[in-house]
Amino acid sequence: MHISRRAVLFGFLGIASIASLVASRVWQDDTKANLVAEFEAAQTPVTRPQFSPEDVSDLPAPIQRYLKHVLDDGQPYVQSARLRQTGEFRLGDANSPWKPLEATQRYSVEPPGFVWDARIELFPFVPVHVVDAFVHGRGTLRAKLLSVVTVADAQPSPELDEGELHRYLAEMVWFPTAFLPGQRVEWDPIDETAARATIEFEGTSVSAVFHVDENDEITRVTADRWYETDDGAYEKHPWTGYFEEYHDVDGLLVPRSGVVEWNRPDETVPYWRATIDELSYEFAELD
Repeated sequence: MHISRRAVLFGFLGIASIASLVASRVWQDDTKANLVAEFEAAQTPVTRPQFSPEDVSDLPAPIQRYLKHVLDDGQPYVQSARLRQTGEFRLGDANSPWKPLEATQRYSVEPPGFVWDARIELFPFVPVHVVDAFVHGRGTLRAKLLSVVTVADAQPSPELDEGELHRYLAEMVWFPTAFLPGQRVEWDPIDETAARATIEFEGTSVSAVFHVDENDEITRVTADRWYETDDGAYEKHPWTGYFEEYHDVDGLLVPRSGVVEWNRPDETVPYWRATIDELSYEFAELD
């Protein structure tokens, strides 16, 4: 996701009425509710109920080590996940200030999808509400200042769909049974510390490289992703996500915190850093 600082600042100039505070809640609720309804209606049961170490015997060595580390024998497969995060978001370049962020997110494994509902405090008491989603194989990015003044409304495009599916793939570290064979991800070896994952859905295919450290944990993911410029054009730039503080949640070892950044030719721009405060799962039913 990328929201240009210029768009946000021009949008701010359009704030005119305290009535916008009422409209903000309506817009946020309606947009989120519609996407969540579509998201939930699309979900189907995960067919593989639980993990066995033998399941990963044909995967690249670092991914075998990672999955055996973060999953116990008999671990039920995740069907859906919900999380709450707090942290900071940056709008603009590497010199732009960080802004407070609160968000909730839902994921589904089958079909691949998510809905991210965020509040970024641009100025005190002046929030930007953002809904970022991948539902039915299509990406959505909408943001409004006080949920009234539009600062981002990405038009449907293959680049948007790829960007959202890339995000979904990178964030599978929070529901790692989705990496297992039979769960849409195909793995290609790179070396003893990294492997490339590819996921395809509804005609959109993306890849990312997952890097495994000496503790058998994924601590970094890299990819070439579409970046939307201020004039609405798309350019591909390297992108990196970092994951830290693995801990146990319902039998899964997952990161507690992370940072993501654009690695542009002129500068590196970290733009999201947050802690996962709450994380819960719905698991596949055991036979």
